[in-house]
Order: sequence, then C-alpha cells, then structure tokens
Amino acid sequence: MAFESLSERLQGIFKKLRGQSRLTEANMTAVLKEIQLALLEADVNFKVVREFIAKVQAQALGEEVLSKLNPSQMVVKIVHDELVELLGANATEINYQNGRPTIIMLVGLQGSGKTTTAGKLALLMKHKLNKKVLLAAADIYRPAAIDQLAQIASQIDVPLVNLGTNVKPVEIAKKARERASIEAFDVLIVDTAGRLHIDQPLMVELQDMQKVLDPQETLLLVDAASGQDAVNTAKAFHQDLSLTGVIMSKLDGDARGGAALSIRHLTNIPIKFAGVGEKLTDLDPFYPDRMADRILGMGDVLTLIEKAQENIDEKAAKKTTQRMLDGHFDLNDLISSLKQVQKLGSIKGLTKLIPGMPKISDEQMEKAEAEIKNIQVIVNSMTPEERANPLILKNSRKVRIAKGSGKTNADINRVIKKWEQMKESMKQFQKMKKGGMMPPGMGF
Repeated sequence: MAFESLSERLQGIFKKLRGQSRLTEANMTAVLKEIQLALLEADVNFKVVREFIAKVQAQALGEEVLSKLNPSQMVVKIVHDELVELLGANATEINYQNGRPTIIMLVGLQGSGKTTTAGKLALLMKHKLNKKVLLAAADIYRPAAIDQLAQIASQIDVPLVNLGTNVKPVEIAKKARERASIEAFDVLIVDTAGRLHIDQPLMVELQDMQKVLDPQETLLLVDAASGQDAVNTAKAFHQDLSLTGVIMSKLDGDARGGAALSIRHLTNIPIKFAGVGEKLTDLDPFYPDRMADRILGMGDVLTLIEKAQENIDEKAAKKTTQRMLDGHFDLNDLISSLKQVQKLGSIKGLTKLIPGMPKISDEQMEKAEAEIKNIQVIVNSMTPEERANPLILKNSRKVRIAKGSGKTNADINRVIKKWEQMKESMKQFQKMKKGGMMPPGMGF
C-alpha cells in the first residue's frame, strides 16, 4: 500500500503514546513533532502538514483530552478524523443522472494509464453498480490507445464508439453522446488524448470536447508515485477544465502516499476512485474514512466484506463449510477453499484490511502465495479418487503424482499433513460445539 511507511511510523508513535502514564503538553508536543516528521517523509506537502498539525494540536492539547482516563485513544481519534477531512470527507460520490446518460470525461497525461483505467471504470460500473455502460475512444493521436481500448471493451463486454484516427475528437464526442442518448445508456465514459506534458493545444481540445459533452464528471487520472507532481498536474488541469474528481492510480504500490494526502486540500478536488493493481478489477471507489482506518492500522472490514460479497460463491462456501463440519472434508474441498480466498486478492492486500493483523514480511507473503500454488499443482495431479480419499495415497501413488506435478514426495506429504490438520481442527470445533463450549454468538 502507498501509505505503508507512514502507517508503520504512525502506529509506532501511537504505541509509545499509549505507554505514557498520562498526557502533558510536553509529551503531546513531542508526539506532534513525530507525526509532523512522518507526514513530511511521506511526501505530504509542507503547507498541508503545517495546517494538519495545527488542527490536531488545537484539539489534542485541550483540557478535555488531557483529562480523559484514556487520552491516547482520544488523540488517535483526533488524528483519524483530521485524516478523513484531509482526504475529502464524504465528497466522493459520482453525480449520476436520472433518465439520461451520466457522462464521464477521463483526462490525464500520456503514460498515466488512462486507457486501462477507462476500462476499469466501465467494468466497475457495469458489475458493481449494474449500469449500462458505453465507452468512447477519443485518443486519435495514439492508434495503440484505440486498439487497446477496443480489446478491453471486448474483454469486459462493453460497447465502444470507435471512429478511428481520421476523425476529430470533438466529432467523436458528439457521436458518442448521441449514441448514449439514443440507446439509453446509463453511463458514457470518454477516453481522451494525453500529452507528455501540459500544453495549450491539449487544453483547448479538451475544453472543446467538454463543451460538446457537457459531462457530469471530468475526472483526472494521476499516479500516486508521481508525488507532488500529481498536485501540480491537478492544479493545471483544474484551472482550464474545472475537474470534478481525481482517480489516484498505483495506491497499491510503494509510493509514499503524499500526493493522496495533499491533493484534496490543495486543489479542493476529491479523490473518487483508487487504482489498487494492474487487473481490470483493481479499481475501487475511494472512501476517505476507510483509507484513514488503513493508514492508522485499523484495517478496513467494510471493504473486506464487500470483496467477499462480490467474489465468493456463497453456495459453494456454505457447501464446503458444511462438509468440514460433517467430517467429509477432502482435497477437492481444500482446493475450493483456496480458490475462494484467491478471488479476494493477494494475501498482502487482504492483511491490510484485517484489523490488528500483525505485520507480515514480503518474504513470508511470497512463501504463502507459493505454498498455495504448490498445493493446487499437486492436488490437480491426482486422480478424482485420490482427491476424494487422500488416505489411499501410498508411496507408489505419491511417486506418480510427484512426477506429474514436478514436486517431491516431501511436498506431497506436506499437503496431506495440512489437510489432516484442517480436518482435525474441525473435529475439535465440533466437540466444542456439542459440549456447549462455544463462545456467545459462535453457535450455528
């Protein structure tokens, strides 16, 4: 996550704060200086940091906070609330229209990933929001961009307005708007041309398209890794186009995150979506309160629940769970469980959403991901009979499976051992349930 370094620093600061027997102006001032340094190191604009610290200080040094029995929790709440305010509070909703197409004009510099993001946005609106979406390819200066968007549109089964490169962008905008209206599309997303840098011809062209489209949303794509350049880019585009929002890409990467924490405050443009990976499904609505939770190590349970609702086959999950409880859990069920977990995303991404989850190193993450793949390869090399009844796996069968999967007998034994451990755990679970030893609320 882009805020990983900042998150670690802030969590360390608050851990020390909780160790204080009481809060005083002296130790609070020291804490605020540490928070200030952490934000500056995360590439947050110094003006934003200065105002942020001033607001936190005004509240944290008040008598009401210092006199509380648990003042450190109050300080964490103050920092959390100010982070939410800094990230944009609740101004992140798309302005959807009733009875006519909602038009979204996507702008940005060349190389920012705009064309892919247009596809991500279309897929998100189609699947998550059940919108009827139309895409329009208006980047006539890069034929590859039109081809790329055509491939993406085909992949996600969304219609595309593609008039080639011999038509002016304004004409493409007119045709796209007409089709969206005639065919009663809910959303029209127009992918516009970018440049390597901001220039006047680019802005004039975009202004002409904006007049024709009259979009409800003009969204700028910026790269979280570009730091304060993202803020400067947003200011320049906003001056000529009156942006309604920002899509922040690469928030899953190792960028310091300062751009996301600075851009809303300095430009008054809300972040509306966050790119969290390279897949077409890796675009999420941006929720300032959830992002503040993640930064402060509180997890993001709501996003985790949403991912589960969207990706997990509820019937299959219930069937597997029931088989586990009934003692019929076999290797087919193990694979089914692993596939359901993989649908939620990477292990690293999931751990960020779970409150109180201890830090796991990249090496441990890679090892866990590799272990899941190994299990799948080994089990897929077994016969249906072997997957249904692993107890028949004697040495001769293991030798055959090892050759077929490119693994060793020891690897196969580890898979069987994991299966046996899971099965044993479920037996213990059932005994606790029958004996009435389950904690309140854990019964079925």
